[in-house]
Amino acid sequence: MLQASNVSLRFGKRVLFEEVNIKFTEGNCYGLIGANGAGKSTFLKILSGEIDSQTGSISMNPGERMSILKQNHFEYEETPVLQTVVMGNKRLYDIMLEKDAIYLKEDFSEADGNKAADLEAEFAELNGWEAESEAATLLSGLGIKEDLHHMLLKDINGSDKVKVLLAQALFGNPDILLLDEPTNNLDIDSILWLEGYLMNFKNTVIVVSHDRHFLDNVCTHIADLDFGKIQLYGGTYTFWYESSQLALRQRTDQNKKTDEKRKELEEFIRRFSANVAKSKQATSRQKMLDKLQVDDIKPSSRKYPFINFKPEREAGDQLLSVEKLSATTDDGTPLFTNLSFTINKGDKVAFLAKDSLAMTALFDILAGHSKPKLGEFKWGVTTTQTYLPNDNASFFDDASMNLVDWLRQYSVEKDESFIRGFLGRMLFSGDEALKKSNVISGGEKQRCMFSRMMLSGANVLIFDEPTNHLDLESITALNNGMIEFTGTILFTCHDHELTNTVANRIIEIGSKTHLDKLMTYDEYIMDASTKVQRLNL
Repeated sequence: MLQASNVSLRFGKRVLFEEVNIKFTEGNCYGLIGANGAGKSTFLKILSGEIDSQTGSISMNPGERMSILKQNHFEYEETPVLQTVVMGNKRLYDIMLEKDAIYLKEDFSEADGNKAADLEAEFAELNGWEAESEAATLLSGLGIKEDLHHMLLKDINGSDKVKVLLAQALFGNPDILLLDEPTNNLDIDSILWLEGYLMNFKNTVIVVSHDRHFLDNVCTHIADLDFGKIQLYGGTYTFWYESSQLALRQRTDQNKKTDEKRKELEEFIRRFSANVAKSKQATSRQKMLDKLQVDDIKPSSRKYPFINFKPEREAGDQLLSVEKLSATTDDGTPLFTNLSFTINKGDKVAFLAKDSLAMTALFDILAGHSKPKLGEFKWGVTTTQTYLPNDNASFFDDASMNLVDWLRQYSVEKDESFIRGFLGRMLFSGDEALKKSNVISGGEKQRCMFSRMMLSGANVLIFDEPTNHLDLESITALNNGMIEFTGTILFTCHDHELTNTVANRIIEIGSKTHLDKLMTYDEYIMDASTKVQRLNL
């Protein structure tokens, strides 16, 4: 059990938390959600004791151990991988060091013998004899091969370091587990493994994540951080989102009677409960949603940007043909070779690759930003393309431009009221629209880039990791906008839910070969024959 009592934190005039009271109990997984900047990561740091609140206290049951996913990827550079994982249980690791120091003494005394005996007893209680085996199992589950287990952290790549730190947090069956964006930089198989692990985890988990699919699979509760308070809801993220939207619509409907609204909410709970019960991801840990009280459902104060891509004209049948395209890194390492495919009208294609540089190279080529090493491609004469690159910094390097002037350069309609109206729908209202374009946040830049794409009227959209820097509200709005778009989309994205609900075709490219399947992302992941082929990419 972990409890926050009357916790408050302010930075100057800005209030992050105001007398927050919340209890996290054993056997549940809590998804902590909130807009970017609301203080989710800060609240985790208060729970862990890394920073102090100005008022209130944090308490947990005596003898319980808390484990935290470390964010400093360079903290253990000189430590072997396996040892780094075992260090996740500090008491166990300290005992191991103390035991070794005693046994190395040349003048081993009777007192040393007694101390060693006590340490050995505690070591056994903490399952110390199985420590290395457990650490190796966690590493292997996350895709870290055995030949890396005894290497120093500084000698493995960045994505593997993330997995090692995640294994460290999971090690030793902690009573309370705090995870801040645990799926970042994880591949598909590692995310699936982590989902399964957390579904079967018996203790308390608090997780911050922008991955809605992950939250739906592992969470029993949603802790919504808004206006300095945290409201607790039973159920998954999708249930929280859909029920809060329903409650919001009801609040604005002045003609409906109270009884009619209550019946509508009760029917919604019944339908959603039935869907979850039939879901492949349903587990015994998930609470029956039909036990929720209607009064528990409240409208959210969240604001969602308006993302709506409309093509000015319909494309013809000839969209895009790619023939034997090849690209390499600057040092000549192949990214893809002899890549050929044809894009059909209405395709929404998710591109996958083990190396994200391959995706960026492909999209840069198709958007005309760079040239291929070999091969050619041809767009249909009726197509118009707009591109969201992975790195948008070059679009925002003019310090003299405010957002109105920035967006005006991409609009046929130059009237300021039109531009301000467009920015307002993207949550830049009033003075927000006069911010300098070179000082806005990463998420704000992405929303500006979406505005630019919407104004283009293109019938082909190309996205390279469009959910980067976005909060859950913007991701949801983008997801809906991509689903509703009537043209063609080429994209790569690490958001599982977006990829699964948008794509009707999957193309995965390797350095020498590629796969091309007409199926959803979930079907692609679960398809046995595809799994075998993916291993050879």
